[in-house]
Amino acid sequence: MTLRQRRGAHAEERAAQYLERQGLAILARNFRSRLGEIDLVARDGPMLVFVEVRLRASAAYGGARGSVDARKQARLVAAARYYLSRLASEPPCRFDVVTFDDAFAESPQWLQGAFEVA
Repeated sequence: MTLRQRRGAHAEERAAQYLERQGLAILARNFRSRLGEIDLVARDGPMLVFVEVRLRASAAYGGARGSVDARKQARLVAAARYYLSRLASEPPCRFDVVTFDDAFAESPQWLQGAFEVA
């Protein structure tokens, strides 16, 4: 595992712990399909939440939030649709982004409903 991968895994672990403290239940980590990967899948009451975790060393070039561009969003949506196709019924869903603009940040920024699906 490269240093970058270790940092990413650590950020995902920190994000999962943070979301659990906020009352979400983590259902899956690193859900992979040929269409893409979802870092965390969680339940927030009746809502199924697909979470992208982003870590950036600096806020340059839009920072961690800015790195979830239209292309990344499309891959997340495709992977989420695949995840949903495996369920008996489709619950209400949303896409959240948890960002760390500094690897040493105490707590992340949690953007609930970070983008809408058309």
